[in-house]
Amino acid sequence: MASAAVVAGIGLAIVGFTGRYIVKSMPTLSKKMAEAYKVLPKLDAKSLANSKYYKGGFEPTMTKREASLILGVSPTASKSKIKERYKKLIVLNHPDCQGSPYLASKISQAKDLLEKK
Repeated sequence: MASAAVVAGIGLAIVGFTGRYIVKSMPTLSKKMAEAYKVLPKLDAKSLANSKYYKGGFEPTMTKREASLILGVSPTASKSKIKERYKKLIVLNHPDCQGSPYLASKISQAKDLLEKK
């Protein structure tokens, strides 16, 4: 019984000292946060236009370039690399796992096109 009271007292002391430290450091922390916010880059149309993602939809007939973009491999990748990327993408986008049937078909079409060569 006495040991439980000691443990509870030590726990309350730790909570109190931690709270005191946080309250004392708030003014400097808020200044640092304000400075960091000023330094952050602003999002605008120009910065979004330079993103690393492919802009545009699918082409009417799939090309080797588009197929390699879909799978994330080079157009001259080996069949094992194509198969590995296909498995990874189809697991993430399969319709049975709440994925899109359209994307799954495009991934399969890309694999078939690149493996044909």
